[in-house]
Amino acid sequence: MTEPATILIFDSGLGGLTVFREIVKARPDARYVYLADDACFPYGDIPEGELIARVRAVVGKAIARHRPDLVVIACNTASTLTLADLRAHFQVPFVGTVPAIKPACARSTSKRIAVLGTHATVSREYTHALIREFAVGCDVALIGSPKLATFAEQELAGAPAADDAIKVEIAPCFIEADGRRTDTVVLACTHYPLLLDRFTRLAPWPVRYGSSS
Repeated sequence: MTEPATILIFDSGLGGLTVFREIVKARPDARYVYLADDACFPYGDIPEGELIARVRAVVGKAIARHRPDLVVIACNTASTLTLADLRAHFQVPFVGTVPAIKPACARSTSKRIAVLGTHATVSREYTHALIREFAVGCDVALIGSPKLATFAEQELAGAPAADDAIKVEIAPCFIEADGRRTDTVVLACTHYPLLLDRFTRLAPWPVRYGSSS
């Protein structure tokens, strides 16, 4: 009898559970290992070289222990920075998550979108390259939040952040200029869908939300 495939899902914390939920729908037959690097959460403020070395070490130990058939890097910050290094050091296939800028721009009616992520993700050249390639004709606001990933972890722990604190973090996404409003917000951190109900309720006007792809 064939053994089920083992899929390792890696994130800096619990945000990767939003990715895990979707993968299970597609591969209910697989065996899953979820790895959260809580010791270094959040990743957004870690220097690039240090983060690359950290992810390689943590993921490498998990690969040696669990022998996965596939590794999913369910973290935008780690994906935009460490995938090339991981693929160079390990034979197992890797899949990353990146901001869903292409579908957001295709769906937008006003052609004014916001990309809401960690400071690290919105500042990466990888993210800027996605905008250059797929956002022609769109005005894209890059919004880096220093707190939302932590708020998402707190939400799961039963200690939700105050509404006003979340409003401060999402407010820059909502831009009205030249007769056009933001109509699409890309959630460029896998933690952020954990706060989607809060975002929807606290937004100054309705928008579409897109997550990682």
